[in-house]
Amino acid sequence: MIEFLLVPGLRDSDAGHWQSAWQQQHPHWKRITQRDWSQPDLDGWCDAISRQLPPQGSPALLIGHSFGALAALSWARRHPERVAGLVLVAPAEPLRFLVGDRILPQPLPCPSLLFASHNDPLLPYARAGFWAAAWGSTLLDIGEAGHINSEAGFGPWQWGLAQVIDFAATLCPRTLD
Repeated sequence: MIEFLLVPGLRDSDAGHWQSAWQQQHPHWKRITQRDWSQPDLDGWCDAISRQLPPQGSPALLIGHSFGALAALSWARRHPERVAGLVLVAPAEPLRFLVGDRILPQPLPCPSLLFASHNDPLLPYARAGFWAAAWGSTLLDIGEAGHINSEAGFGPWQWGLAQVIDFAATLCPRTLD
């Protein structure tokens, strides 16, 4: 079985965010915790992922949003044996957070989905296409959706959840939720 791990971005995901809704629907899904959600500290986020995913556990599907997506892919590069796949929702532009030297345009060590919006203030759609191609991610164009967060109207986001469940089933056919 695959472990599911939610990796929120800066300021965590509020109660109205799709990550919070998905965790309520699937209480066995894990979620990272941080001491300081306001600092974009890539190493701190990666340490939080490591705390949730011990070295001997099942492969994980990391579901990252914004800066959390950058942390998820950074952690996947460090621990490819622990990652079944990545879901990158509205990843932030690495250069925006001064991690361009650490988040490189190289293929990821696992299958991945990248959800992108045409009017995301943290990642222009053309850059999302660039990163998806560089990382070998399947790009899912969701139109004019802002930063794909609660402020943009993405609460439960059942369509996104269905895409994640379908993707997980391709990674491990026995994964039902």
